[in-house]
Amino acid sequence: MDHEAILSGLFRTEHRKITAVLVRYFGFEHIETAEDIVSETFLSASENWRIKGPPENPAAWLYTVAKNKAKDHLKRDAIFNQKVQPALQNEQHFNDEREIDLSEKNINDSQLQMMFAICQPVIPTEAQIGLALRILCGFSIDEIADAFLTNKETINKRLHRAKEKLRTLKVKIAFPAGNEIDKRLETVLLTLYLLFNEGYYSNNGNTNLRKELCLEAMRLNYLLIENSQTDVPAVNALFSLMCLHASRFDARTDQQGEIILYDDQDSSLWNDELITRGTNYLVRAAHGDQLSRYHIEAAIAYWHTRKTPSPEKWESILQLYNKLLIMEYSPMAALNRTYALAKAKGNAAAIIEAEKLTQLTGNPLYHSLLGHLYKEIDNAQALLHLNSALKLTKVRSEKNRIEKNIIALKQLMH
Repeated sequence: MDHEAILSGLFRTEHRKITAVLVRYFGFEHIETAEDIVSETFLSASENWRIKGPPENPAAWLYTVAKNKAKDHLKRDAIFNQKVQPALQNEQHFNDEREIDLSEKNINDSQLQMMFAICQPVIPTEAQIGLALRILCGFSIDEIADAFLTNKETINKRLHRAKEKLRTLKVKIAFPAGNEIDKRLETVLLTLYLLFNEGYYSNNGNTNLRKELCLEAMRLNYLLIENSQTDVPAVNALFSLMCLHASRFDARTDQQGEIILYDDQDSSLWNDELITRGTNYLVRAAHGDQLSRYHIEAAIAYWHTRKTPSPEKWESILQLYNKLLIMEYSPMAALNRTYALAKAKGNAAAIIEAEKLTQLTGNPLYHSLLGHLYKEIDNAQALLHLNSALKLTKVRSEKNRIEKNIIALKQLMH
């Protein structure tokens, strides 16, 4: 394997670790300095390895260079040293290499603490996700812009404002006190949930599914499970939900990247290992007396992984959606409920409920579902909704799927 391939793999796995440790060490006040040091480390690796070849232990090489660059930076910049040194948590000097601790435990602790520091209700949700992708997942600005369907300038401004807010509020990169964990954990879980959804229901113009976003959300979620203070039912429920959704990745899109609807998925492609894992974490989440939205959504996802059709399957899913909407109403959850209602009670009953969701008339998924529900009940109405969905959707592969459905429906009408 050449040095570029090795470095590319290490960038995805090690960039985020070194960044989290250095940002935690320097604090949000000097986050750009920490990011610059990490970038310089990987640039040095690229230049050095191109000439000499990769070292025997590439990750250890990166850690050593990052530590040295951090110490060199402070030594050659006395003003910076004077400003930062009093603010450092341990108020010690950088002459002890152990102070920049890149052990596995400290990396995990740093990522956990960064997670709680980033997920602040005082900054917009999109900025929370953006910072998580940048600092905790090692995504480039281009990749983040791609995930949000926007440009680099917008992302840079968004992240800059978020960092300034964190600096102004003097947010500490530290694990919350015991009585604060539950309150702060809600925001952390919501950020991870939205990060996973950003990948699972991608609005990217080229793809319907971005697995890398989903996998990063799962990785960060699992860090919470590994920590005894955050290994609570809601965390396990969210991880269960992610595993169960991820189990159907390979069956959810075809070779052209087009979404395969649930009824048409090849269940033999579902990942049984992830289904088992998700089910086990759902059982773990059942301890205690608190029921979160993640419990209910994980239970819905569990029923979707039951391969053998049964009368209770869709009725169970329908009742779970009813509970979810009572707990926390959202138009999209209500739209998903209408699909379950169609499976349990028939399309006619589902159409009545779907047409009440007038706030979704600008959403392509709303019209796609109604196009499906109206088929063979009122094909003219079905065609109207499919044409509306085609105009509204931004995803090229989804446009292709809708166009095929329109052609098939027109053939049926004639």
